[in-house]
Amino acid sequence: MKLYAKYFSMHIKSQMQYKLSFFFTCTGQFLVAFATFLSIHFLFARFDSVGGFTYEEVLICFAVMIMAFSLSELIGRGFDRFPILLGNGGFDRIMVRPRNVVFQVLASQVEFSRLGRFIQAVVVLAFALPRSGIDWTWDKILTLIFMIVCGAFLFFGLFVIYAAFTFFTLEGLEFMNILTDGGREHGRLPFSVYGDGVLKFLTYVVPLALVQYYPLLYLTGRTEDMRYMFVPILALLFLIPCRAFFKLGMRKYKSTGS
Repeated sequence: MKLYAKYFSMHIKSQMQYKLSFFFTCTGQFLVAFATFLSIHFLFARFDSVGGFTYEEVLICFAVMIMAFSLSELIGRGFDRFPILLGNGGFDRIMVRPRNVVFQVLASQVEFSRLGRFIQAVVVLAFALPRSGIDWTWDKILTLIFMIVCGAFLFFGLFVIYAAFTFFTLEGLEFMNILTDGGREHGRLPFSVYGDGVLKFLTYVVPLALVQYYPLLYLTGRTEDMRYMFVPILALLFLIPCRAFFKLGMRKYKSTGS
């Protein structure tokens, strides 16, 4: 952790060398997320509810998914840019260093500009929470924390899978954006509104619903079953096949020769 903190500090100093550029990038991220918020606002200007969920409940969905994605992108950006690392021979240098490979990929890139999107989600969440009608007892607060933190780990797992595919294709596969960026964008609404087929896929294959839809049912009082409170933790099991797939890719990897 001490070594990672040093890398973290180095990335901060590096990106703050161009403060104006950093500010505009953060602002751009903020505005992009704000455009998504406006689409929800205009939708509820016409309808009182969507799939039985109110405006404030949907805003909680939106904020949770944006916060989770922003945190994973902030820390896991090295895996998102892994095709570049593989293509320019950078991964060869990582392989010969006496440090954990995953740690080195994580430390290779930290994207602080994603804080703009995260801040926007915090603002939306601060607006929605007191207006949602939810009685914020300790268990509801803990459920919300589980949704955000476990969601960040889940998106990180998707970035790891994206990186692992690169071992076999040498290029990033754009279809993974359906699960990463697509999961973030479609997560602005409860996943149940997209139909049973999508909900089952996002429950048993890519368990995004475990960090969004099912704990939301407990937050909003649609179920009193406290097991729904801990459902986001089950999503962490998704990291096991992600790690296994990445290790399989490493075994198949052949040097670029750079």
